[in-house]
Amino acid sequence: MPKAQETTLEIDLNALKHNFEYIKSKLKAHTKVLAVVKAFAYGSDANTVANFLQKLNVDYFAVAYTSEGIALRDAGITTPVLVLHPQAVNFKTLIDRCLEPSLYNAKILNEFISIATETNQTDYPVHIKFNTGLNRLGFRENDVNGIVSKLKDTNRIRVKSIFSHLAASEDLSEASFTKTQINAFDTIAKAFSKKIGYEPMMHLCNTSGILNYPQAHYNMVRTGIGLYGFGNSEKEDKNFKPVATLKSVISQIHHIQKGETVGYNRAFKSEELVRTATIPIGHADGIGRQYGNGKGFVTIEGKAAPIIGNVCMDMIMVDITAIDCKEGDEVILFGKQPTASTFASTTKSISYEIITAISQRVKRCYIGN
Repeated sequence: MPKAQETTLEIDLNALKHNFEYIKSKLKAHTKVLAVVKAFAYGSDANTVANFLQKLNVDYFAVAYTSEGIALRDAGITTPVLVLHPQAVNFKTLIDRCLEPSLYNAKILNEFISIATETNQTDYPVHIKFNTGLNRLGFRENDVNGIVSKLKDTNRIRVKSIFSHLAASEDLSEASFTKTQINAFDTIAKAFSKKIGYEPMMHLCNTSGILNYPQAHYNMVRTGIGLYGFGNSEKEDKNFKPVATLKSVISQIHHIQKGETVGYNRAFKSEELVRTATIPIGHADGIGRQYGNGKGFVTIEGKAAPIIGNVCMDMIMVDITAIDCKEGDEVILFGKQPTASTFASTTKSISYEIITAISQRVKRCYIGN
């Protein structure tokens, strides 16, 4: 891999392919794969990731917001795109860009039917979300008859899929709750399909659901964090390859004398002679202040260098007293080793938070295919 000369997020497309193929290896041949590429493909690069996965014949994409779907279309994505949390103000644009909405309550269902009627749509593909226990978005089981009645009164929309979201599929101590969710979804989906007279696709499993509950794969699964290299368990993490490596360089080295301080608010006070390195990355780039004052660390020449003092907007300072290094040397924040999970764990956070936090001002570069 090339050495960093500036702060860079390196995206390994070979790792992405490996993760996609590993997920597919867990599925039956007929089961479709929906790739979740919201939040800039979990902080990497949605356009590059989606185009790469489209070449690998992924079946569907999902984003959170309509604007993210528009960006994919502008980048040449022709694969179906599900918008998981659309707002009515964007429905006309959503239809114009051939995006497919998740409809999750009566208000949003009625408003989409109204816009579909106004724009003279016929059988426009929509996805009906049911709440089976996450209690975030979704209709409930007792809404089925009302939804069916609405659907039978119009030919403007047609249900492409029914879906729900597992709340704790990565936590095997919550297996009983997860199985309750699976059973609830199964009951709802079967009743819904019978009443509308056709069988939409059904999808329930996220990455951990795919790995832990093969009985709930239905006709399609959704994978987000798995694509980017994390299996949400020590056992499964070994089967994935982190896609993103966050690198930087040493800008300057200081010799801090006993009694001197480092950084804003003089948060670090030296008790002995200390060598520090200043690195061009800070909380504006996604490395939050919670990583300062000895909690977080970077890796230089294979050794951990703790972050000292407060994290600045554009810089961090690290202790390199025990590391033989020089200005211009490469610095690794996370990647293959240590991983984003390891980095995030120093502040009791998770891989999702740190990788999605990386600022868009950080340069992206690509290795692999």
